[in-house]
Amino acid sequence: MSFKLITLVVIVLGALAVAQLVRLYEHSSKLRNRREEDIPNRDNKLNANMMLGFMILLFGGFIWLMLKYGYTGRGVAASEHGVTTDWLLNINFILIVTVFFLTNFLLYFFAFKYVRKPGVKAYYYPHNNKLELIWTVVPAIVLAFIIILGLKTWNEVTDEAKKEAVRVELFSEQFKWTARYAGKDNKLGYFDYKLTTDKNQLALLTTATLDSAIRLMEIGSHDGSIMGIKLLEEKLNDPKNIFIPKDRVKMETDLDRKTRLLRLLYQMRSRHNSKVDAYAYDDVIETDTLHLVKNQDYEFNFRAKDVIHSAYFPHFRVQVNTVPGLTTRFKFKPTISTKEMREKMNNPNFNYVIMCNKICGGAHYKMKMIVVVDTPAQYKAWMASKKTFKETFLTVAEASPADAPAATDTLVAVK
Repeated sequence: MSFKLITLVVIVLGALAVAQLVRLYEHSSKLRNRREEDIPNRDNKLNANMMLGFMILLFGGFIWLMLKYGYTGRGVAASEHGVTTDWLLNINFILIVTVFFLTNFLLYFFAFKYVRKPGVKAYYYPHNNKLELIWTVVPAIVLAFIIILGLKTWNEVTDEAKKEAVRVELFSEQFKWTARYAGKDNKLGYFDYKLTTDKNQLALLTTATLDSAIRLMEIGSHDGSIMGIKLLEEKLNDPKNIFIPKDRVKMETDLDRKTRLLRLLYQMRSRHNSKVDAYAYDDVIETDTLHLVKNQDYEFNFRAKDVIHSAYFPHFRVQVNTVPGLTTRFKFKPTISTKEMREKMNNPNFNYVIMCNKICGGAHYKMKMIVVVDTPAQYKAWMASKKTFKETFLTVAEASPADAPAATDTLVAVK
């Protein structure tokens, strides 16, 4: 209460002080025997000199900031298209900075030079066709030049990737990235969100993942964290079980969702061609670090599991939104290895990184993944140590079969 009272008193006293200052100014004007709109020549000269001084401070501060923190702070572009986009951006900056200095110089210099002087009447200059033509046509030509260069660069960057480009998928979810490399066939396996399970978090489509998802819906998980349709029906139909209305509704909703999902899975299973299994089985999934090869063309496919994320590779000049239900794409070629960039920056701890550039939730700040650009030999050795999706999925499936659910009352609804 005391704090609020003090605040109120301060506000009231401040308002009274302002009112008194206004009255004091009015009385001083009467004592000077001069109208408020009559400005003395001394004040005009002071304002003119201040305009010139402010211009010097503005330009000096701008130049100092550029010298202190770098031209744009972007650093060296580490991708082929990044060099082109940086060049285009530099052209824009040169034009913008030139216009900035020119227009602001004229603004402040004219305010200084043409300050009001006693006995001098301002010249009225309403229109000039030649000037109108110049400052309409010249900017139009410059803008057309920028647009043409921009469209040319955009078409090159967004064009289809080369056939020899390596296909990689980046899967985003709160709050991590998962990379999936195409196998020896250089084709990424198909996927369907309905196949998402703990064992198949990227929802890859194969005969084995379909069968696993069907078993999960019918029988449930081995640890009992997900109840299957069979166990749900037994619990709901057993007259010995008594549930409060809230729990019964929850179980019935869970059963209805799983029944509908199971029906869709059986439809998918009946139409599935096992020949496409190979596309997914030889894929390699990596959750820790994204490894790339210097001077290798890549086509990235981006997916999102939950909300919109944005894959941002600052050093490669790449940013692509990842949208649930939509695959977005981008191609690029890294041109500077991690080792070379560390030498350029004189920083032995430097690493490329991919970050999320959309505010996607509470832990958005830590959603990043290290990117390493290797030589071909280093990449080959790294890839040789990795297991394919077939090896990892079948190993997990054998280690935790879904046909022996534990007796539990855990209620988990599939959303």
